[in-house]
Amino acid sequence: MKAITVVPGRPDQVRVEERPDPVPGPGELLVEGRLLGICGTDRDIVEGDGYGWPPPGCDRLVIGHESLGTVLSAPPGSGFAEGDLVVGLVRRPDPVPCAPCANGEPDFCRNGRYTERGIKELDGFGARRWTTEADYAVKLDPALGDRGVLLEPAAVLAKAWEQTDLMFTRSSWRPRVALVTGAGPIGLLAALLAVRRGLETHVLDIRDSPAKRALVEDLGAAFHTGDAGGLGVTPDAVIECTGNGPLVFRLTEVVAPDAVICLTGISSGTRAVPVAADAVNRELVLENTVLVGSVNAAQRNFRQGADALAKADPGWLDRLITRRVPMEGFAEGLREHGDDIKVVVDLRA
Repeated sequence: MKAITVVPGRPDQVRVEERPDPVPGPGELLVEGRLLGICGTDRDIVEGDGYGWPPPGCDRLVIGHESLGTVLSAPPGSGFAEGDLVVGLVRRPDPVPCAPCANGEPDFCRNGRYTERGIKELDGFGARRWTTEADYAVKLDPALGDRGVLLEPAAVLAKAWEQTDLMFTRSSWRPRVALVTGAGPIGLLAALLAVRRGLETHVLDIRDSPAKRALVEDLGAAFHTGDAGGLGVTPDAVIECTGNGPLVFRLTEVVAPDAVICLTGISSGTRAVPVAADAVNRELVLENTVLVGSVNAAQRNFRQGADALAKADPGWLDRLITRRVPMEGFAEGLREHGDDIKVVVDLRA
């Protein structure tokens, strides 16, 4: 079978190669790969320095953590059957395990010995066929079709909102206004979930884009560009999706008292900016502001994301997927085009 393999940090080493067909072990599904989503993590693995780890004893990694496939075979009693549309979970618990991993929360692993499909020490889903333990797969509504490739990023945002909601239980009041920073696929899905919560939703992006603006406004949300302090709104909840460090500090100055700022973006840059650290500290304390980071997602978040996608407007979701490339075009898919929102690899092409 064909698989997309990389050497982390070596853009010249991206290739499609022949690999033996996988053989499912006890309790595993055999899946035909359908689509593979591309995101900033994949770019960091291919083009970055020090991110991405092949399986032990290997020098190449089958890349890809945003999966979508069709079950070819499933063990009896697994809850899956041939033809089911599925997505594989990304993270696996550490072998010790730590307390969160032992309780089904590897996204909160405390010792860093977790593994991740297509990222850290486990081959990913960028192959014509792949296997996964039935306990690490989520069945989708078949009506979702190719839109199901959006589940992994939707699960990340489901967790981010879950964590944000949890922070608001410290008081009797509830948020009314949400701000999402970044209008890429992560930001747009964050806005979708904000609107579903009944929040007045605003999305801030670095540049105007007719396509992104239309997607935001079709949710009933407002699209903005410019400085976070010039929006004319005071957000109670912020989902930060850019990984822009200076913007994070700026947000602490513009949110409402008792606000929650959830950070989901990771910057690969090394920019240094002067920060009035004492003033930021004073603002956070006096205004009861919460800054919380959120990474990866647990199985319940994948199920939350699947529910959100199943209830979303199919036409709206279709507009998020703006470019498809064949397996041999994976390297080209990593290069951002001005009109890109979500780029996917068609594993059948």
